[in-house]
Amino acid sequence: MDFDYAHLALMEEREEEEEEVSSSRKAYRKQLAETMGLNRTRILAFTNKPPSTSSLHHQHQHQHQPPRRIPQRPERTLDAPGLVDDFYLNVLDWSSANVLAVALANSVCLWDASTASVTTLVTYGEDQGPVTSLNWAHDGINLGVGLNNGQVHIWDCVTKTLLRTLQGFHHTRVGSLAWNTHILTTGGMDGRIFNNDVRFMSYPVSTYKGHTQEVCGLKWSASGQQLASGGNDRLVHIWDRSTCTQWLHRLRGHTSAVKALAWCPFQSDLLASGGGAEDRKIKFWNTRTGACLNSLDTASQVSSLLWSNNQRELLCSHGSQLTLWKYPSMVKMAELSGHTSRVLSMAQSPDGCTVVSAAGDENLCFWNVFGLPHTTAKKTVPKAAHEPFSHVPRIRVKAPIPARLVCKRGFHYRTCKTGTWQATSNRGCDARSSSVIGSDVVLLPQNYIGIGGSGRKQTTDVARVIFREKHKVGEPSETTVTNEPDGKSEYAHSQDQHGAGVHG
Repeated sequence: MDFDYAHLALMEEREEEEEEVSSSRKAYRKQLAETMGLNRTRILAFTNKPPSTSSLHHQHQHQHQPPRRIPQRPERTLDAPGLVDDFYLNVLDWSSANVLAVALANSVCLWDASTASVTTLVTYGEDQGPVTSLNWAHDGINLGVGLNNGQVHIWDCVTKTLLRTLQGFHHTRVGSLAWNTHILTTGGMDGRIFNNDVRFMSYPVSTYKGHTQEVCGLKWSASGQQLASGGNDRLVHIWDRSTCTQWLHRLRGHTSAVKALAWCPFQSDLLASGGGAEDRKIKFWNTRTGACLNSLDTASQVSSLLWSNNQRELLCSHGSQLTLWKYPSMVKMAELSGHTSRVLSMAQSPDGCTVVSAAGDENLCFWNVFGLPHTTAKKTVPKAAHEPFSHVPRIRVKAPIPARLVCKRGFHYRTCKTGTWQATSNRGCDARSSSVIGSDVVLLPQNYIGIGGSGRKQTTDVARVIFREKHKVGEPSETTVTNEPDGKSEYAHSQDQHGAGVHG
């Protein structure tokens, strides 16, 4: 109810004016009444629902949020002598362990962003090099290295040891690599794509045939179910992991080589692709339907695309600069200049905020383009010490567990003394143990393989259980549960008094 208007309508004396009023005056009064809302005849009137308090608070925060400052110049520049100026190669990648790998001619160098230290992982000979592609596995330890002679090497970058050599299926240079858990996908100059299961010493588990020229871009989706590939034949293919006979979609529209590929982090079926020097366009695809959603001309060769993890933004390297776009409006937010030659590749830091770009001027430029790392109000929990079999599911013991020790010959076990757990020999023993309250129990798979006294492998239907006392400081104890043929189970546990082991 409008109380102001009700008061006006009740108290105002409605007297007809005696004097004549001109038509222009009447029109003016009518327009003024409509504007001021005084031409109503009803006191009660329906109005829109007032906005909620939460929406007003959100609008207030949004209006007063300061704009993010995007530096126009790199915050750090590193020399990269020997960087090959080739658009089709992928010679830069940043691991989840915060280590940057870069290929410099025949060498692979590692730059630790935490300590700013540089080490050389390997230097190849002229018969193998130069290095044509690099890609880190998700664990941040293993690095895939593609070579000019068609070989692919897998390195352990912690121990600096060569773990595997994949050869015999690519006969020309391998210009693109992409990890998907234990699958390493390789794309070569011959136009073929292979999926290699690195757990087995065998040939590729599947092959994708669709490109007729060099494969210069490979990207797995975040779910690991779809693979996007771009080639010098101006095509983009979408492959499904479950089927390897035919592509899911063949995307046409680019008029030059497609190297830049990026899956959207906030929309799983959205893919961005960038064309080469004759195309110069960024295209957005719906990978469910294969439809092109939008296209943007950048006026120069697109070499790399990166999505922001926190904002709806897309970073593009084209020509000798980097451009940040707002999605989906594609409004230009910033232009970053620092290179004097064309940008060849980009990589994103583990926190998603810093981007490094490599260019033909043999420089690596680091840009703080995506703001500060996303922080939460939760307390940071320090990492616990590594425990054996920490990846195995645990159960919680709520009651005391009396156990009789039965340790089979040939299996390691540990004995207990007051507050401390220590290892003993492999001899069998039988003793009574004290109760264990509030311990973590780890159940390992059965058919445990041990080494017998004769040195031969013995397979026994055994499940090992590890107890860890919460109220005592020391190493975890071990208990072995042996499933007897008659269906009975006996717990294995040992107790040591004053440091002396119990042996049978």
